Amino acid sequence: MKRNFNQRNTQQRRHHIMQIVQEQGEVSVEQLVQIFDTSEVTIRKDLTALETNGFLLRRYGGAVLMPQEIIEDEQDELSERKLVIAKTASERIRDHNRIIVDSGSTTAALIKQLNRKQGLVVMTNSLSVATELRSLENEPTLLMTGGTWDTRSESFQGKVAEQVLRSYDFDQLFIGADGVDLERGTTTFNELVGLSQVMAEVSREVIVMVESQKIGRKMPNLELNWQQIDVLITDHLLSEQDKVMIEQQNVEVIIAK
Repeated sequence: MKRNFNQRNTQQRRHHIMQIVQEQGEVSVEQLVQIFDTSEVTIRKDLTALETNGFLLRRYGGAVLMPQEIIEDEQDELSERKLVIAKTASERIRDHNRIIVDSGSTTAALIKQLNRKQGLVVMTNSLSVATELRSLENEPTLLMTGGTWDTRSESFQGKVAEQVLRSYDFDQLFIGADGVDLERGTTTFNELVGLSQVMAEVSREVIVMVESQKIGRKMPNLELNWQQIDVLITDHLLSEQDKVMIEQQNVEVIIAK
């Protein structure tokens, strides 16, 4: 059955290609041409872009999911880079700061770095972050947004969460990203971006924590534009060209060592 994707943008089509590959394990160019009613050239460009971003591996005539051993190696390297980013981010937090920690694996790595901070107030929309916070010996004050549970992001979202956030003001927001569009800002596959917008509105400083391989990825939905972001912390693999482009948006770029 063909899907009418001709009027949709490239990133949306690639998102649906990934869904198909995840469901089937592999897919052929011919199959994708029929599904999306587009040319082989377009599909091959899509697969090349998805491979470059580490989502899949090209195979003759199609593509397959990334092999598990490659995923595990990359996860080990990513875990180390996330930890370095988290340590660098924690250096910007002072005792008695009021902070928001958004859901996500990179921001979650920040929690273990907070144990030496005194008098913190921490708001989150993530149950896993809340659980980590409760285990800290310095016992920061924990606030939760509540709201509607979103299984895709594994976090609370919605109007109730937004109303709770607007009842407070915060020194800093620590937030991740699925991708960074060098022209627009942080991007995501998730359409639920309203809470991120409110988090930024109620915070004096917005700090994006993101691994370098996500910079340049353009997802369908804009989460935060550059005007809403104060600082971006990433790892040492960020290219000098990308660093300059981000700094031109009046965003401070910090390379975690």
